[in-house]
Amino acid sequence: MSGKNSSAFTRFAKIAARATGHPAAFAAAAGIILIWAVSGPLFGFSDTWQLVINTSTTIVTFLMVFLIQNSQNRDTEALQIKLDELIRAVGGAENTLLDLEELDECELEELRDRYLKLAEAARLKRDGKSTENTMRRVVR
Repeated sequence: MSGKNSSAFTRFAKIAARATGHPAAFAAAAGIILIWAVSGPLFGFSDTWQLVINTSTTIVTFLMVFLIQNSQNRDTEALQIKLDELIRAVGGAENTLLDLEELDECELEELRDRYLKLAEAARLKRDGKSTENTMRRVVR
């Protein structure tokens, strides 16, 4: 389970995400933009001068989308595993909630409605506005 078994892309994505998320990377990008802007008069604000920045930023943006998505996918997967472990380990927790991310939209909506009703019932109970019959009706 160690990082040594990671693919070359995963290792590269982790390194690139760390590097591009660093304040120095932002400063470098801002510096490049500043140099480009200052060089405008030198190149007469030509179409080629504009094309350089447009093409460069498009390429960088295109590649960064994939790095960001890879990072988010790994983070989400790790978070799901941690949450699944907490649900599994907590006594009284509903183990049917493990792997919810695998359910379809209708199943998720049904569960969401159920938990909204449970929350409503808990608030009614907290505020002293519920009876047992009210609680049963809300939870159904």
